[in-house]
Amino acid sequence: MTDPRDTLGFVRNRLDRHSAEQPEEAVPALDAPEARLVLLCGDRLVLRGATALIDPADATGLADGMRIFLGHRDGQPVFAAAAPAEAAERFADDGIRTLDLRSIATESIVEAEELGLLAVAKSMLDWHARHGFCANCGTATAVKAGGFRRECPNCSAHHFPRVDPVVIMLVRRGDACLLGRGPHFRPHMYSCLAGFLEPGETIEDAVRREVFEETRIRVGAVTYRTSQPWPFPSSLMLGCAAEALDGAIVTDPNELEDARWFDRAAVAAMLDGTHPEGIQAPPPMAIANYLMRAFVAGET
Repeated sequence: MTDPRDTLGFVRNRLDRHSAEQPEEAVPALDAPEARLVLLCGDRLVLRGATALIDPADATGLADGMRIFLGHRDGQPVFAAAAPAEAAERFADDGIRTLDLRSIATESIVEAEELGLLAVAKSMLDWHARHGFCANCGTATAVKAGGFRRECPNCSAHHFPRVDPVVIMLVRRGDACLLGRGPHFRPHMYSCLAGFLEPGETIEDAVRREVFEETRIRVGAVTYRTSQPWPFPSSLMLGCAAEALDGAIVTDPNELEDARWFDRAAVAAMLDGTHPEGIQAPPPMAIANYLMRAFVAGET
């Protein structure tokens, strides 16, 4: 039987990851036999055909600076490097093109296991771009452990790639669920409510707080369902189902443009693209789509 989570983007990955605990000599050279490179030009990945794992020779002169050794995939060493956005112009012919990661995921350009690897590459490169200086003393840090650690030469502090946990929840009341749309959403799309987990907060309490802040709906029981890496820039989506204790919605205009209760038939129509008001669901690769499908199936 097909697992409904198989449609989620970024969750499958057969990369044997490198780590901050391995010695520097464990990092191979970029010209190692069968090495592959993930190259990010601005926010666009370089693709050759249906893969973003290119030959390093395709990026001659563009991967000479800071690069990350991600690990091995099927025995091949895999690296990631970033180039200026204008470098994308170099890859406009000869079977090579560039495309942003969200489009690659939505359009299923690469195989699912590779998409998970690309999420690692993009999140790691974004982290390095934002954390070049020591948070302790402000000194420029050095890349170590193939890119899985940065070290400060002044105060000896070690810095590691971070992940930002986000709760995303399908809130249910009887046979209806609560969906909203933020001001930044594409036209006509409604989705599950979501928000960042705060320090000292459990997943359950984060769900209750976010729902109440955005809609003034109080939540009781919370059940964890599944998770999804979300490399924009580096979040972990924690998918939950929650039970509402009341039904009167009062939206916070700073958070939501609108929020409504939808019955199962309406959500099914959104997923099928047949809703009479033209209301749409997030794409299948998004965890909100998975939670909405579970609701329609009566699993939440």
